[in-house]
Amino acid sequence: MSDTPGLSGLSPAAPAAPRAFYRWLVLVAVSLGMFGNYYVFDALNPVGPLLESQRGFSQAQIGLLDSGYNVAALLVLLVGGVIIDRAGTKRALAVFGVITFLGGVLIATGPGFPGMMAGRFVLGMGAEPLIVAITTALAKWFKGKELSFAMALNLTIARLGSVAADNSATWAASLFGSWQPPLLMAAGVGAVCLVSAAAYWLLEANAERRFALGRAGEVDKLVFGDLVRFGTAYWWVVGLCVTFYSTVFPFRRFANIFFQHAHGVSSETAGFLNGLLPLTAMFATPLFGLLADRIGRRAQLMAAGSFLLLPTFLLLAYTRLPIGVPVAMMGVSFSLIPAVMWPSVAYLVDERRLGTAYALMTLCQQVGWALASWSIGSLNDAFGASASQPGGYAPGMWLFTALAVFGLVFSYLLWRAERGPGGHNLGRATPAGTAS
Repeated sequence: MSDTPGLSGLSPAAPAAPRAFYRWLVLVAVSLGMFGNYYVFDALNPVGPLLESQRGFSQAQIGLLDSGYNVAALLVLLVGGVIIDRAGTKRALAVFGVITFLGGVLIATGPGFPGMMAGRFVLGMGAEPLIVAITTALAKWFKGKELSFAMALNLTIARLGSVAADNSATWAASLFGSWQPPLLMAAGVGAVCLVSAAAYWLLEANAERRFALGRAGEVDKLVFGDLVRFGTAYWWVVGLCVTFYSTVFPFRRFANIFFQHAHGVSSETAGFLNGLLPLTAMFATPLFGLLADRIGRRAQLMAAGSFLLLPTFLLLAYTRLPIGVPVAMMGVSFSLIPAVMWPSVAYLVDERRLGTAYALMTLCQQVGWALASWSIGSLNDAFGASASQPGGYAPGMWLFTALAVFGLVFSYLLWRAERGPGGHNLGRATPAGTAS
């Protein structure tokens, strides 16, 4: 989809492209799907302690629930990226929205650990490609306009789903007498993904009839060798993506347990503290998106976010600072890096391969995330991390810190690459072109 005319035979009175209001309507429609998607995924956070106490799950098993999700995403992401590029975003949103909803249902109803693992696997097959499809749709509708701000608003609505899930033990306290009712509620919220897909289908189908839009599926034939031919700057962004999300997402999975065991807070307070990350991002991400659109300097902004993340885990493990201080620092990083990183890809990769580029980037993210979640859970078990031995969480905090160091290195390499003659003008407020 493009804002430039792509069909012949239009009447002179027909607009060349959808009006701005129509673009923002598209943003609202797809962002509802992100809300439901994030809620279903993060509904497991406040349920984690109940899985330990009521179902006897170990922390390694809780980490494996993420790994099962990641493995499924790995299997489907490249194919999902090709589906998005070849079949178009409206069909992709419909297919992956249905799978995401079914995953939420299976998580809540599957018997025992294997059943829940199967539900997380199905969720991974739908949720991550759905995010790629939504990101690709926004890139096509907003590229060259308010892209960073639009993607930031999309993330804001998505993280509202995370905040709602993280704090569900407070606003839906009556459901938390057992592990299953909160997950059944999450499955119901997942139905929003179906509503979102239907709304986007109607909006895009109407736009194809009324406006001068490119035909869905106008992409080059996929050659798998091309996957390793993206530019160096793209791969530095991928490296940052992998290390950043391999740090933040596994931390959030164990944060409720960590805060209760290592800092002695209540389950409601732990949920609130964990929810501060997406809550901060809800407000700060759009501001950082606007900042990037105005001043450029995208590589420097990503480096600043990486630098801010680096000390937070050691502060949590070894200092008496109020927990809210390092959590707030992490929240700013969680706002700044995604607000700049995802839109930057649209300027580093040819639009015809954008779905594949986002899918490949997300696939690499899943590898790191899967390994980190399992590693953190295993470290916690191996060192006896518990309320009676909070020091057992320290090795995991050092692993998080090491990942944050690598993220800072990748940010620096991107900044250095963009300073050279092959740069993509990411330092400008409006990058001057794209590269294939």
